Amino acid sequence: MTTDDDASVRLLESHRKALTGHCYRMLGSAAEADDAVQETLVRAWKHLARFEGRSSLRTWLYRIATRVCLDALEARGRRMLVRELGPPGGIDSPLDTRATSQWLERVADAAALPEDVGPDELLSLRQSIRLAFVAALQHLPPRQRAMLLLTDVLEWSAAEAAECLDVTVAAVNSALQRARATLSTRDLAEPRPPLSGDQSSLVDRYVDAFERYDMDALTALLHADATMSMPPHALWFRGHAAITSWLTGPGAGCRGSRLVPTRACDSPAFGQYKPGPAGHSGHLPWSLIVLELGDHHITTMTYFLDTPQLFPRFGLPSRLP
Repeated sequence: MTTDDDASVRLLESHRKALTGHCYRMLGSAAEADDAVQETLVRAWKHLARFEGRSSLRTWLYRIATRVCLDALEARGRRMLVRELGPPGGIDSPLDTRATSQWLERVADAAALPEDVGPDELLSLRQSIRLAFVAALQHLPPRQRAMLLLTDVLEWSAAEAAECLDVTVAAVNSALQRARATLSTRDLAEPRPPLSGDQSSLVDRYVDAFERYDMDALTALLHADATMSMPPHALWFRGHAAITSWLTGPGAGCRGSRLVPTRACDSPAFGQYKPGPAGHSGHLPWSLIVLELGDHHITTMTYFLDTPQLFPRFGLPSRLP
């Protein structure tokens, strides 16, 4: 590569986080977002000489990424939360496993939130990778989803969105009306700032209770209707009794785990490491735990078990000594 080529690559790469966030909102999958961003950058590299500068480079890249995502969405259905599939189960329910591609994934904050934006824009981008919003987006047809994200998250005009998607402004405005009506029927949490002091304390107490495996202390932190799920398993639980029964029964192997903090979808998250088998020193990856919080209680605990894929994406170590 020439010096100019190397500079061009660095320039394109500087937009990776912003593009990852956009593709994640479109696709509901961190893995697919990574693939879409790579394809976007390859296409941009091939056509960089044609970039005329009528818009910012990031806007041009967003246009390419949107089209890449729309192409990807043609071949598959929507991703969903485990609890959307059916009613909660009990300790004797079968541990049905579904394809990982069926579930809504979580994205690492560090991979999807750019640093080169102002505080107001960063807050908006944080809100738009939160689980409730991304889950609601999955109920929109792909082109409606794209129009909503371009206008309501990226703050493009209807004319800019229309140019990106090769439709009329009237078509964009009509689609936005339908998309917003659909979202109004979904359970979207109110926008909120970063964790309050009480919520930070709640997370600290969760870590302490889980690492001590103190179920009384743990359940005291949960909302009465708190849920727990374990993708790719379809089984999920609601309420203190069901959650405790699982964690002290089939899930008792989690006793002695250690948690390493990270962030996913603007929520507190942890790499969970279980004690290794007999004769094995150290702790081994088991799940990525993502918490959703109310004002005073934990409302959802999701344990993602696909650790070979997830831990590298979140910068988590392959084992703990």
